[in-house]
Amino acid sequence: MVDQDRLVQEERERATLAPYAMPVADSRGRAHACDPDPVRTDYQRDRDRIIHARAFRRLAHKTQVFIGSSGDLFRSRLTHSMEVSQLARVTARRLGLNEDLVECIALLHDLGHPPFGHRGEAMLDELLAEDGGFEHNRQTLRIVEDLEQRYSAFPGLNLSYEVREGIVKHSWPLAEGAVPARFRPDEAPLLEILLVDVVDSIAYDCHDIDDALRAGIIDRQALDTLPLWRGAWQRAVDQSPTATPDKLLIDHALRALLDAMINDLADETLRRLHTAGITGLAGVRAATPPLVGLGSSMAQAKQELEAFLFARVYRHWQVNRVFHRARRMLRELFTFFCDHPDCLPDEHQARIADHGLRRTVADYIAGMTDRFAEDSHAGI
Repeated sequence: MVDQDRLVQEERERATLAPYAMPVADSRGRAHACDPDPVRTDYQRDRDRIIHARAFRRLAHKTQVFIGSSGDLFRSRLTHSMEVSQLARVTARRLGLNEDLVECIALLHDLGHPPFGHRGEAMLDELLAEDGGFEHNRQTLRIVEDLEQRYSAFPGLNLSYEVREGIVKHSWPLAEGAVPARFRPDEAPLLEILLVDVVDSIAYDCHDIDDALRAGIIDRQALDTLPLWRGAWQRAVDQSPTATPDKLLIDHALRALLDAMINDLADETLRRLHTAGITGLAGVRAATPPLVGLGSSMAQAKQELEAFLFARVYRHWQVNRVFHRARRMLRELFTFFCDHPDCLPDEHQARIADHGLRRTVADYIAGMTDRFAEDSHAGI
């Protein structure tokens, strides 16, 4: 039996990863020095720290699109993150990228989301308009560098540089001023970071269709206006026995839709890397246009799909009704705790002097699950 220790795994990476991938042995390290693990590579250790973080567990009860009380089978932030991780790892393997780094970035990419999805994020951003605003990627960085307290030797999770870089450079193109100087805003993101960003959008496009159908907000016939869906549906029909129930055909079509976009992503990325002559990390860091993405025709079809989802799902009256109520709850919670900071838990009151009252209140509310926010609102 061979002992697959850390050094063996690092050497295997050097032998098997593509030259433009990020090998863990070349990591820029951690903010707080600590002895390396004898068995796990640094990225594997980071993954384990993320999974065991309290903020990660709370994602199980944070809204993706449909609030958990709507039903047991709708996606949460946690299941979404797991789906992104699975798809991103598979695609990273095809491209020769670092699967462990991709997994870390995928698992933590939504860690900073407040309760009630993007509507909750928009509400906190409004409330903090004069205090620097609120954005979930920046909040994720605050969590892993400061707010998550699990170790006596340092604050946060002390994750590797590249994992934390994947937070601040997750969304492409990079917004001006969005990347702190310590993460070198002049450098383009690693391919592993860009990959998770695209896979994230592919995953939610597909599973939001699934959840919207389950919720009865749209029906299958409404999707027939979308060429991308029509092709996936036809493949499902052609590859299934006659008299297959619609439910199974829908599942088949969703798999076909996922496969089509992931295959296009892999093919187009390899084409871009070849066209740009990328032969190593230096080329990745210096690249101007994104090296990871969909081909033009697939990108256009995906935009049509997302426009449909925005109009027919994300702004459906039933969804709007729930989220307007959620926004009101968050606004009233924020006002209450700002007016009564003595009602914050002791550990949050202790942060006010260093971080300010309003930011501390926002940190507290952003960490809430949907249910905890509802219960807290009922108690004020």
